Amino acid sequence: MKRALALLAFLIGWLVLGATPASAHVEIVSSAPGDGARLSAAPSLVSVTLSENVGIQPGSIKVVDLAGTQVDTGPVFQPGEAAEQVAVRLKPDLPDGSYLVEYAFVSADSHPVRGTFAFVVGTGPLVTSAGAVSAATGTDGAVNAASTAVRWLAYLGVVLLGGLAFVLLCRPAARTDRRARLLLNLGAGLVAATTVAAFVLQGPYAAGRGLPAVFDPGLLADTLRVAYGKLLLLRLAAVVALVVLLPRLLRAGQPDRSRSRSENAAMITGFLVLLSFSATGHPVTDPVMFVSVTADLAHFGAIAVWAGGLVQLALGLYRPSPGEDLTPVASRFSRLATWSVTVIAISGAVLALRIMPSVSTLWTTGFGGLLLLKIAGFVVLLAVASRSRRAVHRGRPAGAVGGTATVAVDLRKLRVAVVVEVLLSVVVLALAALLTVTPPGG
Repeated sequence: MKRALALLAFLIGWLVLGATPASAHVEIVSSAPGDGARLSAAPSLVSVTLSENVGIQPGSIKVVDLAGTQVDTGPVFQPGEAAEQVAVRLKPDLPDGSYLVEYAFVSADSHPVRGTFAFVVGTGPLVTSAGAVSAATGTDGAVNAASTAVRWLAYLGVVLLGGLAFVLLCRPAARTDRRARLLLNLGAGLVAATTVAAFVLQGPYAAGRGLPAVFDPGLLADTLRVAYGKLLLLRLAAVVALVVLLPRLLRAGQPDRSRSRSENAAMITGFLVLLSFSATGHPVTDPVMFVSVTADLAHFGAIAVWAGGLVQLALGLYRPSPGEDLTPVASRFSRLATWSVTVIAISGAVLALRIMPSVSTLWTTGFGGLLLLKIAGFVVLLAVASRSRRAVHRGRPAGAVGGTATVAVDLRKLRVAVVVEVLLSVVVLALAALLTVTPPGG
C-alpha cells in the first residue's frame, strides 16, 4: 500500500506540472460568415470550424431567414482539407436580409453542443442571435433524466458482470450456485437493455427533442452514422457474446484447455464492453487520448471487479452453499480488493487531472462538486473496506514458530461491512453517471 501511495503522489505531481487539460466538449473556433457580419452579397455557403473532428453529421447546420424558411440546400460537407471544418451550401440568389445559422453537433464524448450566429446581407437590420457560439445543450429535461438513469443502470449492469472475476478467482462454489449465476445474467441483461435504450435516446438527446421522438427513423439513422452509435452496437454484440460464454465458463468439470479458451474469450468481450464506455465519455476529449482512455478502462474495470465482487461476497455471506467454508473465499477477495482499490485510486487521479481544465474546477463548477462528492464517497468506501479487512484476521497458531499462516473471519462484522460497501457503491455509481453528462469545464 505504501508503494501505491508513493506512485500516486508521483503521478499527481507529474500530471499537475506537465499535463495538457482536455476541453469539455466540442467548441466553435470560427465561422464564415462571422457572427454579426454584414455582407454586400449573399455567400454561396456557410462554414464552421470546430475544436475537434466530429465527422460529417447530417443536419448539424441549418440556415433560416427572418420568416423561419430554411435557405440551405444539400448535405453538410467538408469544404477543404481541414477535418474540423464543415459547411452547408445556400440557395442561389438569396435576397437582402438577415439570416440565422443554427448548429447542433455531437462531440466525441457523445454530448450535444448547439447554438446560433447571424449575418446580414445588404443594409437591413441584423437578427438577434442570443446564444451565438454557445455551448448550451438545449436538451429536453425528460430525455436528459432518462439518459442519466440509463447510464447509471448500465454501470450497475457492468458491476454485476464484474462479479464474474470473483466467481472464477475467489469462490469456485458459486459456479453451481443458481443465485450467483442469476446475478451475472441480470448484469448482462441490464447492459444489453441499457445499450438499446441509450441508442434510441441519443437522437432526441442530441437534437433537443422530447421522448416521443425516440423512434424517429431519421434520428436513429443519425445515431448510427456517428461513432457513439457504432460503439453502442459493439457493446451490444460483446455482451451477447458474453451471455453465450457464461454457461461454458461456469460449467463444472470442464477440461482445463476448454476452460482457458472460454476465459480468454470472456476477457476479450469484457474488454470490448468496457472500451465502449471509455471511448464515448470525457476521456476522448483529451489531446493525449490514449492516456485518458487507458486510465478510464483501468478505473472502470477495477470498480467492476471490486464492487461486483462485493455483491457476490454479500450473497455468499448471507446465503452460503451447504457446508461451504467462506474463510478462504474472504481471504482471496481481500487480496483482490486491495489490488483493485490501488488501481482505482491511481487511475482516478490520472483521469481527474487529465480531464479537468484546471485544479480550480474542483470548487468552481458543478463537475468539480460532483467529483468531490465521488471522492468523498470513495474515501468512506475505503474506511468501510478497512473494517472488512480487519474482519479477516491473518496470523499463526498460538505458540507456533514458522508453519502455515491461518486465517480467521469474523463473519458477523464482515456481513455488515460488505452490505454497507455495496450500498455506498450504488451511490458512487450514481455520482459517476451524473459526471458523464456534466461538462468538465462547467
